[in-house]
Amino acid sequence: MNYFFNLIRWKNLLIIALMQYVIKYGLLLPFQESHGVLITLSDFNFFLLVLATVCIAASGYIINDIYDIETDKINKPKQLIINKHISEKNATTLFVVLNIIGVGLGFYLSNGIGKPTFFVVFFITSALLYLYASYLKQIAVVGNVIVSIVVSLSILLVGVFELIPVMNVQNKAVQTTFLNIIRDYAFFAFMINLIREIVKDFEDIDGDYKAGIQTLPIVLGRERSSKILFILSLVPIFSIVYYVITYLFKQQIVVGYFLVLVVAPLIYVSIKIFSAKNKTDYKHISLILKWVMLAGILSLMLYKFIILK
Repeated sequence: MNYFFNLIRWKNLLIIALMQYVIKYGLLLPFQESHGVLITLSDFNFFLLVLATVCIAASGYIINDIYDIETDKINKPKQLIINKHISEKNATTLFVVLNIIGVGLGFYLSNGIGKPTFFVVFFITSALLYLYASYLKQIAVVGNVIVSIVVSLSILLVGVFELIPVMNVQNKAVQTTFLNIIRDYAFFAFMINLIREIVKDFEDIDGDYKAGIQTLPIVLGRERSSKILFILSLVPIFSIVYYVITYLFKQQIVVGYFLVLVVAPLIYVSIKIFSAKNKTDYKHISLILKWVMLAGILSLMLYKFIILK
């Protein structure tokens, strides 16, 4: 059972679920009475939305590992699961089952809220994850961008399903304000994940090279790729500083939160990119970025103190 949970990256799935719950219960629900925010999904249906997201994400991790068997023998020999603890056939079956559950729940929820076209989001996400694992990840940067888009979609999904179906002329301004906040955080997630995906390319450079995968460090070399990665790492730093100065500068506690738990670690990552030499260094940077992502999303819990004052 432990191998199954490791295969589907249960810790990452937990973060995805936590992000979605924080958006609904930390950002949207507190403003129902005070600002007239309307939400669409019941608690149970929201659980189904999270479950659909998690199932599709889990299937993406599985299909990625299926296609990465040979490279993982080099990059992560001790973490190899498929054909060592779980057969490729069983893993493929699990991939199909999780996809059916995720896309099926997406179809059910989309029709239940009277927005059947929303189902396309689940279908496209599932297709993108398969295309990424089977082909797109072999193209420098393209694969990184695809995965980052999928991560940002998991955040946008909450705003799309909760706010848009009940938007009308009277509440459009309020609904749009909160939709924009969710959009901004989706962009934040996109940038952090894009940087992290490129960092992981540095970490896996040996196996990727032998497998013929054209990642950024392989195509341009470590030195030039490090410079590009450094420049990319500055984007979320300046974006967050601008966001804090523009919208949050009067709230000292919130400013302190962002500076200590988000901006400072990102500056550390930017510096660390130049000194990173081996797999351990890049793994450390990747872990810091994962915590930055989590800290950034948890900051949504502070908005009830920001907007109400």
